[in-house]
Amino acid sequence: MWSAAFISAWLGMQNAWAVPSSTRSQTAIDRVQPQLQLDLEAQGLQLGSPIYIRIFKEESELELWVQGEERFERFRTYPICAWSGELGPKLAEGDNQAPEGFYYVNARRLNPMSTFHLSFNLGFPNQYDRLRGRTGSYLMVHGNCVSIGCYAMTDPAIEEIWTLIDAAMNGGQNYFRVHAFPFRMTEEKLNAQKESQWYSFWSNLKQGYDLFETTGWPPNTTVHNRNYVFTSTAP
Repeated sequence: MWSAAFISAWLGMQNAWAVPSSTRSQTAIDRVQPQLQLDLEAQGLQLGSPIYIRIFKEESELELWVQGEERFERFRTYPICAWSGELGPKLAEGDNQAPEGFYYVNARRLNPMSTFHLSFNLGFPNQYDRLRGRTGSYLMVHGNCVSIGCYAMTDPAIEEIWTLIDAAMNGGQNYFRVHAFPFRMTEEKLNAQKESQWYSFWSNLKQGYDLFETTGWPPNTTVHNRNYVFTSTAP
């Protein structure tokens, strides 16, 4: 027979994968899902497929990508209504900086009853951040168009993003990646930042950016010698 400890651990895993819901989130899904489904189908994509998110501070844009038959395809680019701080990573609790780096979001990080309409927690600080002594909490992507260290969207935008997240996770995606960059990581833009104190950090971020650009699959991210290391997830 299974032990009580095994059953408790198994139930804990099920709860970690269960997508939270509320009247507010379900109302949003019911409202936007029919049109989203039509728009996805027009691009040869399916509601419920895995998703991936990229954020660009300087451009104030959030890209939502959906897995297609051969690679991830960009489905929507949403304007970021507000983000706080300046270009560069978040260093400490209370510095009002929005994070830069490589994060993942599981069901436990979704909040369908957020003070800011709907939200998900980026998971800052990640392993990289902790190794470098960076601190902070409750760094979100959310609605309500107001930011104190978060990435704030309009309510209609976060409702679409939430609906795609909900469908992907209920479709079997246990977590999705969110990669936050200071700007689009082209050679030209990075070379213009050679005098910045964050040039080395941004050069490391560019490695992950370039791997996705090359393969069309968001890379796996680990940390070695206090730097990000990337491996391809392309099949």
